[in-house]
Parts: sequence; structure tokens; C-alpha cells
Amino acid sequence: MVNRSAILLRYQTPAIIWINEADPYDDDPGNTAESVNEERTVYLISDTDGESDEAVERWIKRNYKALFEEELDGWYTDPALWPQKRTLRLFREWFDVECHTVLIDTVDGAIYDDDDI
Repeated sequence: MVNRSAILLRYQTPAIIWINEADPYDDDPGNTAESVNEERTVYLISDTDGESDEAVERWIKRNYKALFEEELDGWYTDPALWPQKRTLRLFREWFDVECHTVLIDTVDGAIYDDDDI
């Protein structure tokens, strides 16, 4: 097992509406809850931060802005298209947070960051 927990965000209806309406050049994007949640980013956090619902909540409160911006940037890299007020309340309306605490590395070899290559 790996000494990490994993956070995944599940897009909710308000986020999907934003995705579909934010791009001024796409008249019919047709994104659905199923399509936007098909491939999700996995955020690794410390196993301590994932050990309880309360610990996860504290971690989210400290990191929601970075998570929010990472997700927005994954859709539209122009911050002018992003919601101006990215509050914790809006984050909660847009995303359900899933935490997974059992991670097993099944690959022999070092884990590395692609950005370091």
C-alpha cells in the first residue's frame, strides 16, 4: 500500500452548466454529468489528511482554491471565462468530494513526475 490517500472530484449540475455555457465559440457542447465525470483527476494527499471525514474537510478548506482552479483550467485555460468568486460554498455546489484511503501500487519501479522529465 502507498502512504497516501486520493481525492477525486465529481462534477455536479452547476459545474456542468458552466462548462457548457462558458465557451463563447461552442454553440452546442452537449457535456453531460456522465461525460464530464468519465475521466477525473486523482489528487494524492497525505494518509493523515485522508484518515477521517474531518481531516478531509480540513484539507479541502485549505486547498479548495487550488483544486478549483486546476479543474477550471482543465476546461478553459483563459481565467476570464472562470467564475470570478471562487468560494468554498461555490466549490461545494460544483463538486462532490470523494476520498479513497487504500492505494496499492501494482507497478515495480519508481513513481516520478512527468514535469521532471
